[in-house]
Amino acid sequence: MPRVLPLIAIALLMIYCVVEVAQADPNRVRRAPKWLWAVAVICLPGVGSLAWLFLGRPAREVTIRQQRKPQAPDDDPDFLRKL
Repeated sequence: MPRVLPLIAIALLMIYCVVEVAQADPNRVRRAPKWLWAVAVICLPGVGSLAWLFLGRPAREVTIRQQRKPQAPDDDPDFLRKL
């Protein structure tokens, strides 16, 4: 059983990365084309998956609304204007 756990972990990581590559916006993928990342993740399960996670995955976009969201209604200027 201990010898099988690393194989299961690599398989699950590969499945996660394949799905993430498939859902990624082709214009935001870094360092290589999307098809090349898919080939790397499938042909090199451990190395390709880690490379995708650290080098190829698109950077997150943080919008202004996500940065500063009011905690209570009286903290929201739009809510206070409607009163």
